[in-house]
Amino acid sequence: MRRRVILVTDGDEYAQKAIEHVAFEIGGRCISSSQSNPSKLTGPELVKLIKKTPHDPVLVMFDDSGIVGEGAGENALKYVALHEDIEVLGVIAVAAKSRHEEWSKIDVGIDRNGELTPYGVDKFGIPELEIGRINGDTVYCLDELDVPIIVGVGDIGKMARHDSYKIGSPITKKAVQLILERSGFYDRNTGPKMANPQIRE
Repeated sequence: MRRRVILVTDGDEYAQKAIEHVAFEIGGRCISSSQSNPSKLTGPELVKLIKKTPHDPVLVMFDDSGIVGEGAGENALKYVALHEDIEVLGVIAVAAKSRHEEWSKIDVGIDRNGELTPYGVDKFGIPELEIGRINGDTVYCLDELDVPIIVGVGDIGKMARHDSYKIGSPITKKAVQLILERSGFYDRNTGPKMANPQIRE
């Protein structure tokens, strides 16, 4: 049975706290050891860890730490996304301050107020001027992937405190829920049970 996974293009400690919290709330799993800036685990190592988790959805972090082009994070992301035992439900494409040539098409953005927007957003979660694209540092290869949905957001766990794990990381949570809905996850599943929304320190 293929494992159903959400890919996240961010891997610092703020992202880890946010992703862990959201995974806990939706009844999913976060590969916490995928947290690193830049990514340290390889694609094969991540697939092994994904397969060991008890149930879906599984949230996995990837980070190139500003490396231009395909760094370690994107190499691992491509391996996971294209693996025959993995079904990618969607990608959370995270904006970065980097203004390299690196950008990706997105299907929808979510601003720091939790509003859906056709525009990309910057790292603070503020809508930018271009429709359907986001600037980031681990998004170079996303256009090559055939995934149900790519959601653009600001810097996970931050966005000027609008996405802090201390308030439940509401922007990240909305992005995950949107991916689960649009990918048909709930149609094939009774749906993850909502856990007690306490924040794990």
